[in-house]
Amino acid sequence: MRIYVGNLPYSVADDDLRDIFGEYGELAAAEVIKDKFSGQSKGFGFVEMPNNAEAAAAIKALNETDMKGRKLTVNEARPRAERPRGGGGGRY
Repeated sequence: MRIYVGNLPYSVADDDLRDIFGEYGELAAAEVIKDKFSGQSKGFGFVEMPNNAEAAAAIKALNETDMKGRKLTVNEARPRAERPRGGGGGRY
């Protein structure tokens, strides 16, 4: 299961997510999303857990918990919405 982790403190790194979620089971991946130009955290990330029961337990335990003064939002990740491409502005 892919898990969305939002409202992360900007100082949190991939290893921090691995440490926190690793307490609930096996992880396939853990990534804090960063700005591609500055390298600064965008304040959210994703964790991949192969066992759905462990993932559900992690979501239940960690949602709305405090991390360095910020209340985390933890839930099952939803597929990214399709966004229009281009920007032709209606010109032909």
